[in-house]
Amino acid sequence: MTRKLVWLFDLDNTLHNASHAIFPAINNNMNALISRVLAEQNLPAHPDAVNEVRVRYWQRYGATLLGMVRHHGVRAEDFLHEAHQFDNLAHMIRAERGIARLLKRLPGRKILLTNAPRAYARSVVRHLGLHRHFAEHVPIESMQVHKQWRPKPSRLLLRRLLRQRGLSAARCVLVEDSIENLKSAKSLHMRTVWFSGFSPRVFFRPSCADVQVKSLHKLPGCLARLRR
Repeated sequence: MTRKLVWLFDLDNTLHNASHAIFPAINNNMNALISRVLAEQNLPAHPDAVNEVRVRYWQRYGATLLGMVRHHGVRAEDFLHEAHQFDNLAHMIRAERGIARLLKRLPGRKILLTNAPRAYARSVVRHLGLHRHFAEHVPIESMQVHKQWRPKPSRLLLRRLLRQRGLSAARCVLVEDSIENLKSAKSLHMRTVWFSGFSPRVFFRPSCADVQVKSLHKLPGCLARLRR
């Protein structure tokens, strides 16, 4: 009997090219918020200091949000809202063509698993016409374990997701652009796909990736390897 897979899809830089325009806009929004908060707390708030804080918290926690909440008392809801304000989101989205058709014919249940906030993720997925193909969305608002924020690459988050849904890790396939997120999934014995289509230059496949693809349209051809 063919084993049914459960697909966990990342959103930004996987289902669409967020680096094209969206990430620069988010970074600008974050910098404006961080600068204001640092200045209010009498901390260095010049551009270099703000960039350092944003990148350091992202590297340490997997999301700048966590650092701002834990160390500066920012409300998560306020941070997410301000960071994801766009003049015209639809015009900023770039993605591979035919992804909706691909998801329709890709066998197995599909879950959107993203460190992005719910409203933004919903808007992007609807613009791409993918909303009918996901059985469930798991945005960052749902990534709390024991009342603590645990976004990807948290193994606690992934374990809870598997437990609550009664899923076997070996049946799950995480499709991601982030190597750190793939490492966590692989440590739990999930199947992993490194999507490198929006990475500028790629010369290797990391050991945490069972499969590497530069186009999501290559996924059907990888099914035999992912079902092993």
